[in-house]
Amino acid sequence: MGMTMTQKILAAHAGLPEVKAGDLIMANLDLVLGNDITAPVAINVFKGIDADKVFDKSKVALVPDHFAPNKDIKAAEQCKQVRCFACDQEIENYFEIGEMGVEHALLPEKGLVTAGDVVIGADSHTCTYGALGAFSTGVGSTDMAVGMATGKAWFKVPAAVRFNLTGEFPEHVSGKDLILHIIGLIGVDGALYESMEFAGPGVASLTMDDRFTVANMAIEAGGKNGIFPVDDQTIAYMEEHAPGKEYTIYEADPDAQYVQTIDIDLSQLKPTVAFPHLPENTKTVDEIEEPVVIDQVVIGSCTNGRFSDFKKAADIMRGKHVKKGLRVLIIPATQQIYLDCMEAGLLKDFIDAGAAVSTPTCGPCLGGHMGILAAGERCVSTTNRNFVGRMGHVDSEVYLASPETAAASAILGRIASPDEL
Repeated sequence: MGMTMTQKILAAHAGLPEVKAGDLIMANLDLVLGNDITAPVAINVFKGIDADKVFDKSKVALVPDHFAPNKDIKAAEQCKQVRCFACDQEIENYFEIGEMGVEHALLPEKGLVTAGDVVIGADSHTCTYGALGAFSTGVGSTDMAVGMATGKAWFKVPAAVRFNLTGEFPEHVSGKDLILHIIGLIGVDGALYESMEFAGPGVASLTMDDRFTVANMAIEAGGKNGIFPVDDQTIAYMEEHAPGKEYTIYEADPDAQYVQTIDIDLSQLKPTVAFPHLPENTKTVDEIEEPVVIDQVVIGSCTNGRFSDFKKAADIMRGKHVKKGLRVLIIPATQQIYLDCMEAGLLKDFIDAGAAVSTPTCGPCLGGHMGILAAGERCVSTTNRNFVGRMGHVDSEVYLASPETAAASAILGRIASPDEL
């Protein structure tokens, strides 16, 4: 029986000739990831199981990014614990202030993930790396601890949903609109513990940044992982960011089994927004009947904090000014992205437009710091979740959108498409 991409990767890492949906396997890991919230718990478990050393100090990555720069004493203590563990264990891939970044943008940039890898991370959006043709998924801190100690993790092999993409995006439509469209179509549990596998001729028209965005939000549809085929764009990205590092390309068999196949014509998509309080609560901008006046805009995060995201936003905001009284936060996802934006003049464009620019951090996305909402406030954000209280007060509201839509909304002070400018 044929296997999907994900099933082939898992079979190879389990040392098995084949696997099928529902099989329980033990797989070897290529990378184990933790951040300043989840790693301290994993470190305590690691010590509790009397582990001495991590299985491979080059295959563990620790990135304090959620409450960093430290927002309070508790956050400082958490980061200190991670820092001390990294030092004691001689972890090679420890990234903090000065070389830090939002973990899921930083690891691909550093070349730590390549095609065919199996990656676990104690963060739900670890599924981002499926953009590179890797199997990556979020786990709990206990699984992270065991992974650090043994280099292995157990999985139930997921069934798969195939998304057959055709066409190309129209202007001002991007990967964020695609994944919001999909989640609106199938719901937040529409791919529960299933592999979301993207295929079809339309994949070639998606940039790598589009693919990172789509894979990042697979978890918001309940997916175990999201994964894209490896093509020339993928290979070019890996050659730039991971030169000389070996990788393996896996392709789905022609007779691979899928729970369902969903056809999507990219040319028919429109700027899409997820209304409170679930990512599935989507509307295209032209479906919004009453103006949705907003108080804040956030452009950044592991979903949409890459250079191309800021380039699109700056092109819309350049020469204009944000609506009076509106707070606009620009958060490059890594130091390199910050530098690239600075050298391209984008940071000046944002500041001239009345926005504030931040050092890399997850801060506002999870309601941690640097952008908390008060009761009754509304925020358009390029992040990935809009649950009740996600970015602050339980009576605040978060609207998920693309960088293009967020930028237009910042100028007009209400949810808007760039076409309205």
